[in-house]
Amino acid sequence: QLLLYERGWMNRWKPSVLHEGEGNIRNVKWRGHLIAWANNMGVKILDTISKQRITNVPRDDISLRPDMYPCSLCWKDNLTLIIGWGNSVKICSVKERHASEMRDLPNRYVEIVFQFDTEFYISGLAPLCDQLVILSYVKEISEKTEVECCARPRLDIVQPLPESCEEISSDALTVRGFQENECRDYHLEYSEGESLFYIISPRDVVVAKERDQDDHIDWLLEKKKYEEALMAAEISQKTIKKHKILDIGLAYINHLVEKGEYDLAARKCQKILGKNTELWEFEVYKFKEIGQLKAISRYLPRRDPVLKPLIYEMVLHEFLESDYEGFATLIKEWPGDLYNNTIIVQAVVDHLKKDPQNRTLLRTLAELYTYDQRYGRALEIYLTLRHKDVFQLIHKHNLFSSIRDKIVLLMDFDSEKAVEMLLDNEDKISIDRVVEELENRPELQHVYLHKLFKRDHHKGQRYHEKQISLYAEYDRPNLLPFLRDSTHCPLEKALEICQQRNFVEETVYLLSRMGNSRSALKMIMEELQDVDKAIEFAKEQDDGELWEDLILYSIDKPPFITGLLNNIGTHVDPILLIHRIKEGMEIPNLRDSLVKILQDYNLQILLREGCKKILVADSLSLLKKMHRTQMKGVLVDEENICESCLSPILPSDASKSFNVVVFHCRHMFHKECLPVSNTVSLVQFCNICSAKHRGPGSAILEMKK
Repeated sequence: QLLLYERGWMNRWKPSVLHEGEGNIRNVKWRGHLIAWANNMGVKILDTISKQRITNVPRDDISLRPDMYPCSLCWKDNLTLIIGWGNSVKICSVKERHASEMRDLPNRYVEIVFQFDTEFYISGLAPLCDQLVILSYVKEISEKTEVECCARPRLDIVQPLPESCEEISSDALTVRGFQENECRDYHLEYSEGESLFYIISPRDVVVAKERDQDDHIDWLLEKKKYEEALMAAEISQKTIKKHKILDIGLAYINHLVEKGEYDLAARKCQKILGKNTELWEFEVYKFKEIGQLKAISRYLPRRDPVLKPLIYEMVLHEFLESDYEGFATLIKEWPGDLYNNTIIVQAVVDHLKKDPQNRTLLRTLAELYTYDQRYGRALEIYLTLRHKDVFQLIHKHNLFSSIRDKIVLLMDFDSEKAVEMLLDNEDKISIDRVVEELENRPELQHVYLHKLFKRDHHKGQRYHEKQISLYAEYDRPNLLPFLRDSTHCPLEKALEICQQRNFVEETVYLLSRMGNSRSALKMIMEELQDVDKAIEFAKEQDDGELWEDLILYSIDKPPFITGLLNNIGTHVDPILLIHRIKEGMEIPNLRDSLVKILQDYNLQILLREGCKKILVADSLSLLKKMHRTQMKGVLVDEENICESCLSPILPSDASKSFNVVVFHCRHMFHKECLPVSNTVSLVQFCNICSAKHRGPGSAILEMKK
């Protein structure tokens, strides 16, 4: 029988039979308002509120004796029951029945949501989050006797699936006398709040609990998985009790060093050692002992924290003895205040005595001098090496006073950058000083003065005469633009130089600029033999005498006549040229030239006619506009005054007669205030506008009353 005792009247216990007549009651579990029990027939669930039995779950394998393989029950929550019987597991969910389905049925029903079989017989069950803990009774065949015997019980964690399960972990338990135990001799109980599980056997009680992060880290360290252990400790640093992140990190570094992974060990130091200067210095000495200072050099802290200067000097000396490039890299990357600069400079100087031309050491020494604010020495080395940072150094530290006597070296190194720098800092190094320094290097002097002229045509005007010779010698293509743009170069000197060197184009320009256009034209015709250039020159000068000279020179040269015929039409009457052509002279492309002259003439006629039409149309439009304007009325009210007597234009008494004259310019007068005109014309004009030459402003309206 399954009896329920309830406290009744007078605080007495009153029993009631919930179930009987189906054999022994093997297991009972009560949670909330639901009671589950198992007997030989199956598992029943009763609702204590309605006093109704809501389900019967029959056992699957009736061949197993229920006393030898008892049913295991446990409630996962108030509505979920887990049943284990034989090798079968069922997870049942108690649900509310819909009102329309009730009729004579209980108001709740049970649905089996998961069902699967296991390899072994079940001795106990317990929930673990969304997984299950199963205590299994195991039988195996002995290898010696080949007889089935009892093995150690297993504690499995499985993940239920709709029709199967996935094994998460499995542990075989060593309990005393397991060889003699049966399935019914084992029980599994659990303490829900503490996540403790009790495995009960006839001779032992084994307590199982979930592993915490300390256990996990112990296992990782045992397997030498230091990186994973460090990561696990960082994630769970608030919950771990046995381990410290720093201890795990140091063990990890030692492990990497033992394996020979020096670079990785050095890189991990940054993260593990953090700002602990003592540990940093200890690790640096350890790396020195194994000859791996280079490995840790890249990862040494440079700011917050800063180690002792001796540490950094020790690393630099190591590189200086074996790796100049690595040494130079560290000097460039490390701030100069990490180490004693004087000691390192002396060490570099000592090495340069053995190898004085070593560019890497010289460059590094220059950087050290810069850190030490000995800019003059650094500049000398940079100039010797022709190093690109020399200009940056000059600008950054304002070393213009130090380069006054090194301008030639700078120009030889990079004339473009040097000139830009010198021109940008004229206040620190004057133009005169630069020109003086470059006196023996005229080609560099020309580069400087040319850039100066391009930037400002007037700043270097005292050197324009010198520049004529420099352009003629080193840069003839820019000579003519210079002569055109300069207003300070002496023309006679320029003409003399150009004539000496037979520079025809430049000579022509100078002659024309000096007013000797005829000589310039003659040079174009005789020296250049270029009729197009001669015509272009004549057009620029726009001088009738030049056109006459050009025609006279060309009259016996048929190709020149063709060029003139093609281009003269818009500047000189072509008839003047055509009349002078000798009878019988053969002129190439004469017909085409004459056709072009006629076409140009027709084009001029068309343009004139078009302009005339536009002018007439505009005049008519403006005349109509003026007429419309003059036809409009003009408002005259009390605010208007007579421009002569300055009294109101309208009388205060409207009944009196008055006579007013209003001009188109909006000036108004009393009739009697206007002066009498001496002219015979009947048209009157505004005295004010006529006096100011703004137009006559003829009268448009005479008002009388």
